Amino acid sequence: MKRIICDSYEDMSRVAADIVEAQIACKPDSVLGLATGSTPLGLYEELVRRHRESGLNFSKVRSFNLDEYYPIGKDHPQSYNYYMNSNLFSKINIAAAYLPDGEADDPMSECKNYDAKIEEAGGIDLQVLGIGVNGHIGFNEPSVSYTITTHLTQLTESTLTANSRNFTDGEAQPETALTMGFGAIFGAKSILLLISGGNKAEVAKKLFDGKIHTDIPAALLHLHPDVTVILDKEAAGGISNLMIENAN
Repeated sequence: MKRIICDSYEDMSRVAADIVEAQIACKPDSVLGLATGSTPLGLYEELVRRHRESGLNFSKVRSFNLDEYYPIGKDHPQSYNYYMNSNLFSKINIAAAYLPDGEADDPMSECKNYDAKIEEAGGIDLQVLGIGVNGHIGFNEPSVSYTITTHLTQLTESTLTANSRNFTDGEAQPETALTMGFGAIFGAKSILLLISGGNKAEVAKKLFDGKIHTDIPAALLHLHPDVTVILDKEAAGGISNLMIENAN
């Protein structure tokens, strides 16, 4: 697992965009796995800027998002479909973009169909991940066991609390979500994990303490052969005593 610590969130986003751009340059028809949340916003802003100013071409790229609340409408301001369209898809020339359907009548069938689409695409070339304060990736929450396939999952109280700021008072907040399992995530040829902010410092410290904590889903990424973790200084505060690579 390669670690890169950047001076700022902006630097972290630029380094992440460099990796995504290099992937597309190497394979124009790349399949990208994408994440939502506050952390990858800077990455998406930088990719949009490069598309507009430098001609970064997504015309053969396909993408699969990690997860979606369930149930939720595609046009709901807090749906990940809305998030991705607002922050990336509507601003680039991407060939095709897929997310789990938060309006599916049968969530179990939707999960099977989503895995089938990923398999049909040949799997994911580069998977972008964020991390929750409890160590979740996608909506794979801490557990004694982890599901391999895309599945409907119950969100933990810590995740619901962390995400409640996005919902207005009195608005119903989904308590379940559709999420890729570890099969599709670990099937990615390479993985890019982004960690930003002081509130992630504790989980980042545990991620790099030399142990695999089974109650921290992201710790299992140590078992993947090609993972790059990019952190800003705030998130990396607890691991400054470790051997690191800096990027300025």
